[in-house]
Amino acid sequence: MLFGAPSLDVLLAAVIALLVGLTFHEFSHALVADELGDGRPRAMGRLTLNPIPHIDPIGAVMLLIAGFGWAKPVMVNPYALRNGVRSMWLVAAAGPVANFVVAVGFAVIYRVLDLVGVEGGFLVSLVRNVVLLNVLLALFNFIPIPPLDGYNAVLSFLPPRTAMTVQRYAPYGILVLLLLIILPNSPLGLLFGAVAGITGALIGA
Repeated sequence: MLFGAPSLDVLLAAVIALLVGLTFHEFSHALVADELGDGRPRAMGRLTLNPIPHIDPIGAVMLLIAGFGWAKPVMVNPYALRNGVRSMWLVAAAGPVANFVVAVGFAVIYRVLDLVGVEGGFLVSLVRNVVLLNVLLALFNFIPIPPLDGYNAVLSFLPPRTAMTVQRYAPYGILVLLLLIILPNSPLGLLFGAVAGITGALIGA
């Protein structure tokens, strides 16, 4: 996590995670929605790898100071998708999966640096932190609490009446997330442990 005064490599990793990780995350939502028949993301300019349409200023600041953040959500019309709401899990899952892909890509760079004898130092630390932050973005977004992608994925499998009932409580989701983040001995500790383990496996540490 990026509490306190982060070192330069950690700060740059956060910036790269924002520009690359979150951009691919939101682009993937837009791409899958577009492929499934919803033209709204394309019409709103979200079917692009240009980071500017995707960046949310507050989410960017949070990523830099707290180690997690968010981008502008891609607006999707579930009823325009093939198979309707049932297809939303594909759109929802596309973002976190994209973060895993970015993490794997930078992990390959890390291993190449290791193979050519680049050990330690600024560049290696930078690449390692980009891998870690993208794994964090992926796992965090899979949590089934609104407004995260895991919630939207689970919602698509619920019966319509149950989904409507659950959606009534969606505005409280952000409060639940904040409590999980700030509470001591939070269950999120398990998630952070998983992030460290997956990052280590990817980079061979």
